[in-house]
Amino acid sequence: MKRENYFKYILTIITIILLNISTKVYSENVDKLYKKIDLFSEVLEKIQNDYVDKVDQAEVMDAAINGVLQSLDPYSAYMNPKIFEEMQTETSGEFGGLGIEVSMEAGVVKVISPIDDTPAAKAGVKAGDYIVRINGEQVQGKTLMEAVNLMRGPAGTSIEITVRRKGLRKAKIFKIIREVIEIKSVVSKLVDNKVGYLRLRSFNENSSDQLKKEISKIEKNNKLVGYILDLRNNPGGLLSQAIKISDFFLNDGEIVSTKGRKNRENRKFFAKKGDKINGKPLIVLINNGSASASEIVAGALQDQKRAILLGESSYGKGSVQSIIPLKNNGAIRLTVSKYYLPSGKSISEVGVVPDIRVEEEGEEFVINTNTDNQLDYAVKLLNG
Repeated sequence: MKRENYFKYILTIITIILLNISTKVYSENVDKLYKKIDLFSEVLEKIQNDYVDKVDQAEVMDAAINGVLQSLDPYSAYMNPKIFEEMQTETSGEFGGLGIEVSMEAGVVKVISPIDDTPAAKAGVKAGDYIVRINGEQVQGKTLMEAVNLMRGPAGTSIEITVRRKGLRKAKIFKIIREVIEIKSVVSKLVDNKVGYLRLRSFNENSSDQLKKEISKIEKNNKLVGYILDLRNNPGGLLSQAIKISDFFLNDGEIVSTKGRKNRENRKFFAKKGDKINGKPLIVLINNGSASASEIVAGALQDQKRAILLGESSYGKGSVQSIIPLKNNGAIRLTVSKYYLPSGKSISEVGVVPDIRVEEEGEEFVINTNTDNQLDYAVKLLNG
């Protein structure tokens, strides 16, 4: 079978599987799609015959698959078997990274958030930065997974990334040493011996257990006037952890709902009785680097009138992705549902808006009561 006919055959089979609809509509759509299949086969043939360089057809097909997924939203993507295997492999010290959560926007990598105490955060990479070059290589034209793969490498090796930042005319260049990324989810302390400060860096499997322990320690102080939950530059993580952590501060009411095309994705989650800080005042800090699970927690506590949100509007990632393995040992990351706050609002591309807007002062994000104006503002509010 000729290569172009093979592609036609494969795409035809895919088309028939996808079009599980009425006969009339099915027939009309098949006619349209056959024309597109013919066009796609023709384009592949022209590339194979006339492109300036020799082309690997398998790579072209991978790019086409990824293009379909990327056209849906910035978070859906294709992982070939090699990339999927690397994603599944637990870090053993051999490979390192920069410590950033990223998505793809307008053909370049956009930083959702740098994670605390990682090479990217220490170097000064900020939420909203666009990575346009990696070691001098253009990012435009690469898939998100290809770009992420370029940023990975042995711990201790250096990498140069070029970023574009809103408000700056010139690109910024960062030279960063890769490290093994180990994240301690929760950091806590007492401020002025009467304000409980809880810094949540990510939502991983152990986040809720860690947070519960830190709250129990702080609750032993009988001078407490309230708590600050710091979700700034927290890129999110597990939905289940967002629900558990929201429940720590609520006695009842809806936390979040998810809606998708399939009934199994339509769910509502509610708080159970048991506010772990016993109704004490709560201020939640957010910024543009607060995304996904962070936005669920902040939005739920705001909608339920349980907390005051302070800082800047959050990132605006209101969707849930699933990793779906494929027969070729690769996988796709596919958006399967969107989540909605108790008010019914979706925060996709909008974010959660703080009750009190306080812009971060200075270029660098530093958690320190001497230089952190947002944290200082929250402390003063609680101290009266």
